[in-house]
Amino acid sequence: MQLSIQREALLKPLQQVAGVVERRQTLPILANLLVRVEQGELTLTGTDLEVEMTARTAVESAENGETTLPARKLFDIVRALPEGVRLQMKLNGDRMALTAGRSRFTLATLPAGEFPVIEQIELLERIAVPEERLLGLIQGTAFAMANQDVRYYLNGMLIDLQDARIRCVATDGHRLALQEAELAQSVATRRQIIVPRKGVNELAGLLQGGEGEVQLELGRNHLRVRRDEVTFTSKLIDGRFPDYEAVIPLGADKTAILDREGLRGALQRAAILSNEKYRGVRLELSPGRLRVIAHNPEQEEAIEEIEAQTMVDDLAVGFNVGYLLDALGALRHPEVKLHLRDAQSSCLIQDSDNAQARHVVMPLRL
Repeated sequence: MQLSIQREALLKPLQQVAGVVERRQTLPILANLLVRVEQGELTLTGTDLEVEMTARTAVESAENGETTLPARKLFDIVRALPEGVRLQMKLNGDRMALTAGRSRFTLATLPAGEFPVIEQIELLERIAVPEERLLGLIQGTAFAMANQDVRYYLNGMLIDLQDARIRCVATDGHRLALQEAELAQSVATRRQIIVPRKGVNELAGLLQGGEGEVQLELGRNHLRVRRDEVTFTSKLIDGRFPDYEAVIPLGADKTAILDREGLRGALQRAAILSNEKYRGVRLELSPGRLRVIAHNPEQEEAIEEIEAQTMVDDLAVGFNVGYLLDALGALRHPEVKLHLRDAQSSCLIQDSDNAQARHVVMPLRL
């Protein structure tokens, strides 16, 4: 096996696949990338047994073959080479020789036959989604995923496909983020899959928000996403996601419309004097006004007052200020609408002009 390739042509696919490889591995082969040359095309594959990323690029002169190379070392070498240099790679036994200008490197290899590759998935549904739309859905909800929760099904994101609609939903049990968008085609049947946290993060890094479409291939146990020369595959979490629609508060008839940036600023300033452990703030609504109040164990206090389009009188609710700020950061409209019921109920936050993005924050007893 041998090939010749421009540094920049190799660096881009390397960047895309190397991030999947964990620094600490239980199996030595998982620290490596599968490198395959076939019919003038170089294919690089990285995996951690949960997420797999494959990138392809053309090579000008090559000899077919395959092996595995240390992912981090190969990436660091290629990144450190001068721009525009041509890289020659040649496999000699169990060593790969790399030559670039006056630089020479020799890397140890492991047999390609030991590398675990997800060849085929049991395809249930294939659907096209605009790349920019999918990236927006992920960015608008991923922050609410749980992290190492014993309820393992919360350590990921739900993708809910029904009719001509796609929803991304994440919750950690204290707050919930939901974002939806329309699709050009309908799915044959409603499908709900849970993509693990790492898969969500890698997919968000892969998508660039371009004008093209990506192909979502839903399997029984895997999700595969095809974008240009890159194929992303993730195992799915085998579990039942909570009934998120039941979490969205009904009968929240007390509403307030506020300037989003004004509210964010008030919360950020009040948060400075909030309790460091609970990060609680109290929202007090009265006609035409919202007060944000924070206290801490040192008896310090912050009070912020902003204008609000509301007729609610004498309602005070406590919340984690970080959850409120995350929700506001994911919204896009200049004005946001808060839906409240009483001091013990959740708050529904959404853009004032549409309900495609919805955020629910549980109350905090202060």
